[in-house]
Amino acid sequence: MSTNPNWSRQDHILAFNLYCKIPFGKIHHSNPKVIELAKLIGRTPSSVSLKLSNFARLDPELKSRGVSGMSHGAKGEEAVWKEFYQHPDELAFQSERLLANRKGISVEELAGIEADELPREGREREAVVRLRVNQGFFRAAVLSAYDFRCCVTGLAVPELLNASHILSWADSPEHRVDPRNGLCLNALHDRAFDRGLMFIGERCEVRFSNELRSMLTTKKADATLEWILSFEGRAISTPRRFRPDPGFLEQHRAKCLA
Repeated sequence: MSTNPNWSRQDHILAFNLYCKIPFGKIHHSNPKVIELAKLIGRTPSSVSLKLSNFARLDPELKSRGVSGMSHGAKGEEAVWKEFYQHPDELAFQSERLLANRKGISVEELAGIEADELPREGREREAVVRLRVNQGFFRAAVLSAYDFRCCVTGLAVPELLNASHILSWADSPEHRVDPRNGLCLNALHDRAFDRGLMFIGERCEVRFSNELRSMLTTKKADATLEWILSFEGRAISTPRRFRPDPGFLEQHRAKCLA
């Protein structure tokens, strides 16, 4: 284990990467992922766990709940946190590539990308790899923020959950990897949200378009549609961290109501 109390920039980036990927309630020193990172950077699990808590103190949502970490923390934490919100796409990819290097594998292998899924070597391949890696990072950050539960139904089956972009991937490239631009939704409500058939109201309640509700009175109505619409007016569950940006929700709502 390292005897150097100072954390390098790379150490901070790796810790932030892990902070984004595991539920807040599981950042304790006995978590296998915390133990794994501690081994990779030559520190104790307790030291890593404390560092994750110090990142939590910078999250407005957790700060409002009294999460404070150490009284002062470290400038490295603040620098990485600020950098992520200024350039989330870049730092997310940098953190994944750094993690892959520490594990002695390629970033493609870390992200589960098969070689035959990629173009040949060159800029196109690099762009596709970055895209796929950051998509995986975004999914992990959003789902873990919601404790792997759909924010509408509470469904807790990861295979049936999606990290839904509030502002679309195509229209808002600067927010593609920002977890505040995400909601954890089951596959059906995700589809409705993506198509503008569902939106989040001003009090964070579920709302559906007139188009979708009108289907209840047509031959298209069925038990599945009734189930989807049964959540009308219910408040979504809020994440333990990375609360969805109200401005993003407002923009999506306005687009649905236009």
